[in-house]
Amino acid sequence: MINKIKFRNILFTSVLAVLVGCSSAPKDEDTDLILKNKGVQGLYQDAKEKMKAGNFSAATEILSSLDSRFPFGPHSNQVQLDLIYGYYKTGKTQEGLAIIDRFVRLNPNHSDVDYAIYMRGLTNMEVDNNLFQELVGIDRSDRDPSNSRDAFNDFRRLIETYPDSKYAADAQKRMLHIKSRLAKYEIAIARYYMRREAYVAAANRGRYVIENYFDTNHVQEALEIMVECYDQLKLDELKNNAMKTLKLNYPNSSFIS
Repeated sequence: MINKIKFRNILFTSVLAVLVGCSSAPKDEDTDLILKNKGVQGLYQDAKEKMKAGNFSAATEILSSLDSRFPFGPHSNQVQLDLIYGYYKTGKTQEGLAIIDRFVRLNPNHSDVDYAIYMRGLTNMEVDNNLFQELVGIDRSDRDPSNSRDAFNDFRRLIETYPDSKYAADAQKRMLHIKSRLAKYEIAIARYYMRREAYVAAANRGRYVIENYFDTNHVQEALEIMVECYDQLKLDELKNNAMKTLKLNYPNSSFIS
């Protein structure tokens, strides 16, 4: 009961924070008034101050207004870069991806293109995360990993195109994390097939992990799946090859008698 109360309090606090953030965001008429009194530079500074204070919801409202009204102004590139981060922090992933793609398309030679691509990877990773599932401890490794694949491709693009970028090292680490996520997905689907006695499909999933995610910690489980499936299919040669690899790399596996 205590845990349920605590969980409800967490959700209530989160909702309250969103409502407070939204209430502090400027309306269009407020933006017009500030724009008239302070000009573009003054309005942009207001947005920067709100971002610095952690009020990303209000900041993105201002930045979005500036972007829509002055898409090619003297501050347009920096407004868009700040807006990318603001959308990321407020969880507006679709808006974030849209402005990232626009920025990269219109500014291919900009000095911060690597940052935009890096933020695309982070945004796609965020789409794949589910706060509610994490809060209640639900493992949903079988959910569609398409956004994780997109994030992986974003980070790979960054590393290949801008190997000297200051974001390259972190992108590399995140790629390893994503590979583990994708391997876990393949294992979950293989288990699903095994429960339905679709052993060929399950074994193929295990082999896919071996071939594509050999540097993750899911290789042992993939080999064990292959051994079990080939045993069920009475494919002795394939079973023995998988078992030999399992013994060589994971001698403590429970599958080794």
